[in-house]
Amino acid sequence: MTDDRVTIRLTADEALVLSHWLEKLQMTDLSRVVDDPAVWAPVHRIAGTLDKTLPALFAPDYAQRLEDARARLRPEG
Repeated sequence: MTDDRVTIRLTADEALVLSHWLEKLQMTDLSRVVDDPAVWAPVHRIAGTLDKTLPALFAPDYAQRLEDARARLRPEG
């Protein structure tokens, strides 16, 4: 098997909202949510990559940025 890579492109809003959700997911007992331990490695890799590229959770405006991103991503109506 070759080491082919897959690239996923997200908007900044999508990345921020997904990163926040993954952070919450990782704080739970993953085995209760993800029934296959093989999935944990990619979940951690994605979360780590997002953590390196997004504003820090402890940034003073993080909560506002997150809420603004959520509002832009929610379907209208």
